[in-house]
Amino acid sequence: MRNHIKNKIYLVETLPPKQDTERLEDDLQLFAKKFNKVMKSGYCACIGDNPMGNLYFKGIEIIEELKLDINPEQVIIHLNTFHTKEDLHSILDRCESKGIKYLLVLSGDGSERLPKLQPSELGIEGMAELVTSVELLKYIKEKYQDTFILGVAFNPYKPKEPEFNKLQKKIDAGASFIITQPIIERNAVVDEVLEKYLDVPLIVEAWMSKNLRLLSDIVGYEVVENTQFNPIETLKMLHTFYPKCGFYLSFLGFKSQYHLIENIWI
Repeated sequence: MRNHIKNKIYLVETLPPKQDTERLEDDLQLFAKKFNKVMKSGYCACIGDNPMGNLYFKGIEIIEELKLDINPEQVIIHLNTFHTKEDLHSILDRCESKGIKYLLVLSGDGSERLPKLQPSELGIEGMAELVTSVELLKYIKEKYQDTFILGVAFNPYKPKEPEFNKLQKKIDAGASFIITQPIIERNAVVDEVLEKYLDVPLIVEAWMSKNLRLLSDIVGYEVVENTQFNPIETLKMLHTFYPKCGFYLSFLGFKSQYHLIENIWI
């Protein structure tokens, strides 16, 4: 991941189609268009795993189904704990066969429609009450050894001490890079992560949607009513605040914004 920061490679959120879409073929082609655009730009496509508990097709399935060409350095697959053990290994095995090595390991957002990995399935019954990203990290490291480079999330909006404790457990479990939740200004807690984990690449998530209310709904960021927000100018500002970090672009507008980011990270 240090290579991505050194070479100024944006991590671009690229979501697969939802499973309940009524226009599957169109959505598949749209995903392929976005994915290929990210590959051509030299950026990195970050493919979510049922974000916010909604049912999406699996990224690795879509890549295989559409026979998309990939560069292993340009793909990050998100993987959370809401899977059966069989599905988990299917995803990991297929990623391995495609040479995909970057995984963002998350506890994930649950839903009654989604199965949940159980401690007994991972051989840790009695050692943990439930499977979190920490247990999933340990399991992947044990079963796939040096196959994958594993990243984790950090939420600067949650109570600081418990969140730092969780982050240390994730690092101890094998995480080698960190991606923050979205920020739109300098964040004192993110600054602390930088200071404490000097040797761990930190990726700052930049919120690229103009809808700040959605940001508030997702992470609890307090939004003042009628706040004016310019994502592109905010991204430029974040680059000045965090020159040694990488950047993950969430909700990037491929039509309205993509061409505007080309000359920002210079």
